[in-house]
Amino acid sequence: MARGDVPRVASIVLTVLAVYSAAIAIVPPLREMARPLTALVDDFAVPLTPNLAYAAFLGLLAGALARRKRVAWRLLVLLLAFSVLLSVIATPLVAIAPMAEIPDQGRLLSEVLVSGAIALILIGYLWWGRAEFFAKTQPASFRKATATLIALLGVSYVVGFLLTIFFPGDLMRSARAIWVLSRVLGGVIEVEDYGHPPAWVAFLIGLMSAVALLVAFGVLFRSQRQRAVLAPGDEERLRALLGERDSLAYFATRRDRSVIFSPSGKAAVSFRVVNGVTLAGGDPLGDPEAWDHAIKAWIGQAREFGWTPAAIGCGAEGARAYQRAGLKVLELGDEAVIEVKRFSLQGREMRGVRQAANRVERAGYQLRVRRHGDIAPEEMRLISRRADAWRDTETERGFSMALGRLGDPLDANCVLVESLSRDGDEAALLSFVPWGERGLSLDLMRRDRTAENGLVEFMVAGLVRNAGWLGVERVSLNFAVFRSAFEEGARMGAGPVIRAWRRTLLFLSRWWQLEALYRANVKYHPEWVPRFLAYGDTRDLVRVGIASAIAEGFFKPPTLPRMLSSARTPTASSAAPGSDAARPGR
Repeated sequence: MARGDVPRVASIVLTVLAVYSAAIAIVPPLREMARPLTALVDDFAVPLTPNLAYAAFLGLLAGALARRKRVAWRLLVLLLAFSVLLSVIATPLVAIAPMAEIPDQGRLLSEVLVSGAIALILIGYLWWGRAEFFAKTQPASFRKATATLIALLGVSYVVGFLLTIFFPGDLMRSARAIWVLSRVLGGVIEVEDYGHPPAWVAFLIGLMSAVALLVAFGVLFRSQRQRAVLAPGDEERLRALLGERDSLAYFATRRDRSVIFSPSGKAAVSFRVVNGVTLAGGDPLGDPEAWDHAIKAWIGQAREFGWTPAAIGCGAEGARAYQRAGLKVLELGDEAVIEVKRFSLQGREMRGVRQAANRVERAGYQLRVRRHGDIAPEEMRLISRRADAWRDTETERGFSMALGRLGDPLDANCVLVESLSRDGDEAALLSFVPWGERGLSLDLMRRDRTAENGLVEFMVAGLVRNAGWLGVERVSLNFAVFRSAFEEGARMGAGPVIRAWRRTLLFLSRWWQLEALYRANVKYHPEWVPRFLAYGDTRDLVRVGIASAIAEGFFKPPTLPRMLSSARTPTASSAAPGSDAARPGR
């Protein structure tokens, strides 16, 4: 067994103990059936008790050990050392005590010796693998965790004591305080049999204590968070690395991202830390020959702080670079790219787009295409306010394929496409960021819901007509998630697996409009460019998926203030197909 396996082994053992402790706490028949095994482990190995708070503690400790948290290693070693100390103190006391005072003196002495020896062996094993526990925690996290634990356990004690007053059962009045304290502390303090309140009271106290431990140890073990702020100096260096390769490169200049450069400064990885995941967006920037060094620095930082590395929306070349660094790669879908020279509204296959654009033009709508730098600041502020008013969601969405700002002076080369009604009022807008010198990448898509249908098709076709004076040769539109599944699953003769996968995606489209994204793009007959997700371990996929949803703005972790606000605020109506709320990151 290698030293690198120590965190995994320790985590597995504690996870098993946590599940067992929770199971015997929740299921009384199982508790009685497993009492001999529980007593054996508790007497000769490690403390084991049917208590949810204790199970929560073991589970959190297991998770922190799996993430190689140094503080978790220290805490476990400290607990085992305390067990050894108790064994050292108890051994001579038990050995010299008169047999009349300790009837089963031999068994008790063997329990003390064996438990101390096992604890010492475990300390030695953990000490052997101590170099594998290197992940840092936030500064002052221990102080914050201690204060959190004391406060929440205090609430648990007060609530528990009040419950024993109103629902005492056969518990003696004089024993209420010590009994509640024993339950709050997970059975660490043993009390004599002074009676018991109803079983649900003990369960509720244990549950509250478990929640207290979950919150407190979550504070203690949580990963060091990276401040998601792109410094002006770093943004300037990033802009010099953008290049022509990646249509998503410009989105690296988002100011809620961080960046890490290769030692030479010729390449960089743009990322944000979300829910313990260091999430990179798109390909690395700069010289591809220096990409490996930038990725190595990024993964090294993740290893140092216990983050889970992942990259979302990377292209084929970037995916290969992440794969060389040891990450796995999964195809997410395809990006729709229009080659200006090949695009035409003529032909039967473009009939839908042609009819929509002609209908809008007959309705009196006009097109206006401008660089952001050519728009007066006052007018741009008005456009930004109108775009916010047309947004379907409370906050701006996007991370990997959206800029998150409109009208910034540094974005003068961005292109704004507007559709104006017959009266000259703005009815819809598209905003594109530069893709090198000869391309554009869609950033923002907004429209007045009362305006004519087909405005998007009208504006896309108009942008292609104006591509000449803009110097644009290619335009990146939206991203179609699992595009190949929709296309191949609908073909005659498709296999049962791909058909089942397509049906699953169609079912999920009721909520996330995956099919609508595909159909909104396919009408332009674009060139499909695959995009990938790079990740470390398969077991991290769920965590990476949640972090990506949070970063893109599709999911917010529940908090008490937000839940109270949601309870007071009516639920917004669902976004219409093709609306900005239905497009990941755009």
